[in-house]
Amino acid sequence: MSERKVLNKYYPPDFDPSKIPKLKLPKDRQYVVRLMAPFNMRCKTCGEYIYKGKKFNARKETVQNEAYLGLPIFRFYIKCTRCLAEITFKTDPENTDYTMEHGATRNFQAEKLLEEEEKRVQKEREDEELNNPMKVLENRTKDSKLEMEVLENLQELKDLNQRQAHVDFEAMLRQHRLSEDERQEQEQEEDERETAALVEEARRRRLLEDSDSEEEAAAPAPPRLAFRPRPTAILEEAPKAKRKAESWERSVGTLGSRPQLSGLVVVKKTDLGCSPRQGLASPTSEGPAGNSKAAEPAPRLPGTSSLSQLGAYSDSEDSSGSN
Repeated sequence: MSERKVLNKYYPPDFDPSKIPKLKLPKDRQYVVRLMAPFNMRCKTCGEYIYKGKKFNARKETVQNEAYLGLPIFRFYIKCTRCLAEITFKTDPENTDYTMEHGATRNFQAEKLLEEEEKRVQKEREDEELNNPMKVLENRTKDSKLEMEVLENLQELKDLNQRQAHVDFEAMLRQHRLSEDERQEQEQEEDERETAALVEEARRRRLLEDSDSEEEAAAPAPPRLAFRPRPTAILEEAPKAKRKAESWERSVGTLGSRPQLSGLVVVKKTDLGCSPRQGLASPTSEGPAGNSKAAEPAPRLPGTSSLSQLGAYSDSEDSSGSN
């Protein structure tokens, strides 16, 4: 049984490789290769951006009648990812780069332009020095002057680094902390002073108020008005009969001052036989035998009026009825 992976092939003794026919392949034959976009580009057909590093299945061919120091130049065909338009670029071994050929434009690259500008200036300088010895001397003088300036700047940087090397950062931080503590203490002292001033002002105000109150207490009190009883208090103090008489006199007037009205008042006489209170003993009864007589009214005084006597009789009846 033969091997699955054949590494060695059998060559017969009469094998002649010169007798093997050679294939005639075209020189512009194309190969399919897998590559990545070497630079950023933008499609001219649809404006799609194709960034560096995007992978494509490209067709590769050798450019005819173009070479650099015997090195062949290759051309690559890719398609736009949006509109499928064909884009071609080829190698540039002289500048170790790629050049855009058709279908897209290469995006701006500042670094590449800077390198090209430096190469152009260097080339012009070499051309000038080749035919002009005085220009060589001027360029050397400029270079020496520029080198001295660079050395001075470098020395300044070294001195600055040495000064910074001797700086004690711990001491700086400690001083910063101390300054912060001092600032906090100063603020605290200011707050305490303000608080003390406010307390002192409040105490002064309280003392002033206390002194004013003491002066008011020491001053003689104003005389108080005598107590005046109610206007109707005298009516409560007077006897009931007197109150009735006085109220009648105030409203109607006295009958004694008018002799024509005094005859209208008749003294009321008590009928002992008709009185319902015959069995009751009079408080003014005389003798132990029980011969009680009705209380006779008081004799009329010449200065009193008939109306006042009438009030007295009615008052006596009310009192006896209440008893």
